[in-house]
Amino acid sequence: MHIAITLHLLAAVVWVGGMFFAWMALRPVAAALLEPPLRLLLWAQVLARFFPWVWVAVIVLLASGYWMLFRVFGGFHALALYVHLMQAIGIVMMVIFVHIYFEPFRHLKYAVATGDWPAAGRALARIRRLIGVNLILGLTVVAVTSGGRYLA
Repeated sequence: MHIAITLHLLAAVVWVGGMFFAWMALRPVAAALLEPPLRLLLWAQVLARFFPWVWVAVIVLLASGYWMLFRVFGGFHALALYVHLMQAIGIVMMVIFVHIYFEPFRHLKYAVATGDWPAAGRALARIRRLIGVNLILGLTVVAVTSGGRYLA
């Protein structure tokens, strides 16, 4: 149980912390200092390095979460409401990430590679909005999970 919860928490910190850094620190600085072509190239490369870590986080979150659910807590019927909320929000976040990865991120990489800056800008805008949604969901999961057991 200790290893599973530690891996689960580390995976969540990597994913949510990465989104927080990208949204709150990197995005405003890149927008203020870099012209669009360089900014779009930066984002394409930053996301190409971050997204493999998100894939690892998703796999670790699913594996450790469901291992704990079935081996420690005895299945779905034994879970508190906050754990069901964590699971539901986490799955929504994963679906959003998969969409980001296979749709606008693919378009961003192609547009940057071909120098189509307007298309790259549109793709990045979609990614930015969706990561913003996922960041809010991720912070909500952290709040629900860390405080949930104290509400009952």
